Amino acid sequence: MKNIFKLGLLVFSALFISLVISGCGAATTAIEKRDLVIQTKMSDSIFLEPVSSQKQIVYVKVRNTTDKDIEIEDQIKKAFESKGFKVVADPEEAYFMIQANVLQVGKTDATDSDSALKSGFGGGLLGLGVSAATGGSGSNLGVGAAIGAVAGLLADTMVKDIYYSMVTDVEIRQRPAINEKIVQSEENYSDQGTSSTVSQNVNTNDVQWKIYRTRVISTANQVNLQFEEAKEELSKGIAKSLSGVL
Repeated sequence: MKNIFKLGLLVFSALFISLVISGCGAATTAIEKRDLVIQTKMSDSIFLEPVSSQKQIVYVKVRNTTDKDIEIEDQIKKAFESKGFKVVADPEEAYFMIQANVLQVGKTDATDSDSALKSGFGGGLLGLGVSAATGGSGSNLGVGAAIGAVAGLLADTMVKDIYYSMVTDVEIRQRPAINEKIVQSEENYSDQGTSSTVSQNVNTNDVQWKIYRTRVISTANQVNLQFEEAKEELSKGIAKSLSGVL
């Protein structure tokens, strides 16, 4: 009887402590992450030559190679127009060209976002959907830990610290100034099958554009954040970042 009473007391204590700890942790997360926070970062700074108002003409083309329904091209165009730029449909008329590709959108964490940002243009992407699990051992302690884990799981299910990120590679082009000549040299490597590689060297004289490349990552964070709530803000972050370059 005493052993049963001790076991019951141990289980109750473990459950109570776990509920208190989990509840406090969940409450802290709910308070600290109650507001939606958007952060947009660029992997490399880009400095373009200033131009007169007559040359503030930009061509914008954005592609989306993700499985998400994302439309940010119009937002980027409107962001440029709000700054006095003329947006044109013909690249031959433009003095600046913005080409972007939305590579990846989804749930992630702060660590993955920083890693993808450091990879830069054309680098590695986010490790989406990564999760971890912990376990324990022991007899009576294991029973208490299991009950405590259930309590913690219930709290974590109700209160989640959610991150969504959008990864976009960007190429920005600017017409060279008068009497400015650009020589471009480029080396491309492409794997073919499992045993061969194609190498291509490209040398171009009198290039029509000065080319700059960077990666932009916009991250949304809030407790129990839903993707539809984050999507528009992520798109705004990308648009604001790109329009700020010119």
